[in-house]
Amino acid sequence: MQKGQYLETILRSPKTVFTFKDVALLWGEPSTQAVRVRLSYYVSRGKLYRIHRGVYTKDKHYHKLELATRLYAPSYVSFETILSHEGLIFQFYSPIFVASYLTHEIEVDGQTYSFKKVKDSILTNSSGVENREESSFATKERAFLDTLYIHADYHFDNLSSLDWNKVFDILPIYRNQRMAGRVRKLYKLQTGNKP
Repeated sequence: MQKGQYLETILRSPKTVFTFKDVALLWGEPSTQAVRVRLSYYVSRGKLYRIHRGVYTKDKHYHKLELATRLYAPSYVSFETILSHEGLIFQFYSPIFVASYLTHEIEVDGQTYSFKKVKDSILTNSSGVENREESSFATKERAFLDTLYIHADYHFDNLSSLDWNKVFDILPIYRNQRMAGRVRKLYKLQTGNKP
């Protein structure tokens, strides 16, 4: 890659958020020191923005949901962020909730990101997780199940839009009998049918 093409490669990418690893792969650069020096140069010149350790953006107009899945990988947006967006709960939550391999809360650029730990076997299973806009998002059915996995007695405001066939297809990845019983009970309350 020629000297002027490094920044251009980043700017042409559909991503708005880049980790150090993303940049090294884009540039095909095996030397981490060379990547570090170039990134520092672009940041000092205002061509890129460093918003967190090892995380960069093209400008201040990056996608916050994309950042959510770049801070700690693997991860995907789930829980209250998806539930409120899909109308399963009516409360608004300002933090962005993310399923991850650790429980951690962090504030970046004025936005709170709340990471909730799920088992690796759940986190790496793609059932009910969609990839779009350079990020990974739980479907409403997956977010519903993720929430029950973390909070046994969670209150949902409206379950009428759930596709219960999808719920029961995804449910086995949790391997949790208590949770399965709660799902069956909620299904019966919602539909009047036995699963």
